[in-house]
Amino acid sequence: MNALLETDFRNLKLSARGKVRDIYALGDHLLLVATDRISAFDHVLATGIPGKGKILTQLSLFWFDLLRDVTPNHLETADVAQYPKEAWPCREDLKGRSMLVKRAAMYPVECVARGYLAGSGWKEYQETGRVCGIPIEPGLRESDRLKEPIFTPATKSERGMHDENIPFDRMAALVGGEVAERLRELTMELYRRAAAHAEQRGLLLADTKFEFGAIGPQIVLADEVLTPDSSRFWERAHYRPGQAQASLDKQYVRDYLESIHWNKQAPAPALPDQVAQRTQEKYLEAYRLLTGSSLAL
Repeated sequence: MNALLETDFRNLKLSARGKVRDIYALGDHLLLVATDRISAFDHVLATGIPGKGKILTQLSLFWFDLLRDVTPNHLETADVAQYPKEAWPCREDLKGRSMLVKRAAMYPVECVARGYLAGSGWKEYQETGRVCGIPIEPGLRESDRLKEPIFTPATKSERGMHDENIPFDRMAALVGGEVAERLRELTMELYRRAAAHAEQRGLLLADTKFEFGAIGPQIVLADEVLTPDSSRFWERAHYRPGQAQASLDKQYVRDYLESIHWNKQAPAPALPDQVAQRTQEKYLEAYRLLTGSSLAL
C-alpha cells in the first residue's frame, strides 16, 4: 500500500494545503482531505505513513460523535454520496479520508490540555518548575500525572514555522476575553471526557490539542480531534512514571528523528520502511483501542 502524499483534484478548487490536509472550497463548505503526510518538529517529512489519513479521519469522526453533547462541531457529512456533485468524480480517492465541513471562522490559537508531565512540558519543568509559564508543584518525575490538568494555549504555526506557547492573557488579546474563557472551559471539559473514555479503553491521554472556530455566534470544534497526530496516548498497562513512555502516537517518529540527530531544518529526512510501518501499526492500535473496532485500510 502506497502513501498518498498529495491530492490534485483538478475539478475542485484547492483552498489550502496544511501539513497533513488538503482543503478544497465547495461553496459554503470545505472539503478536508487527510493525506498520509506526517510532520514532526514543524516540518513535513519526505515519507508518508500509508493509510494514515484514513485513520485520522475515522478517529476524528468517532470523537465528533462521542463528544457532540459537549460542543457542536463543523462536520456536515463524511458520506461521499452526500457530497456536492462536483466531488463525485473523485469519490474513490475521497472515501474514508475526507469530511465535508461547514465553513467556520477559525480562532488563531491551538487549545492544548495537559494532564501529565511529558515532552516539552517536562523539559521546561526541569529548568523552571513551570509548564508553559504555569507554576507546577515541585518534586515531580517525568510522565507523572498532574494534580489537575492544565490549559496551555499556543499560536498556530504556518508551515515550516514553530508553534509558540502563549500565556492566557495573550490568547485573550487575540480572541477576546469572553471567547478565551469559553475556549478554555471547552478544552478542559473535552479533555476530561476524552481522558476518561481512553482510560476505560486501556489508554492514558497525556495531552492533546483542539482547534475551534465560529459559525455565526456559535463556537464549534473543528479540524481533527484526539488523533495520534494531535495527542499523546500511553498504554495504561505499561505506564511507568519516572521515564519516557512507550506511546501510540507521533512520538515514535520524533524519537527516531532525535536518534539520527537531524538538525530540524529543511529538507526533512525520509523515514526507513520499518519506522513508517511501525508508525502505521501504532496508529491502528490506538484506533482499535479507542473505538473498540478494527480499521481496514
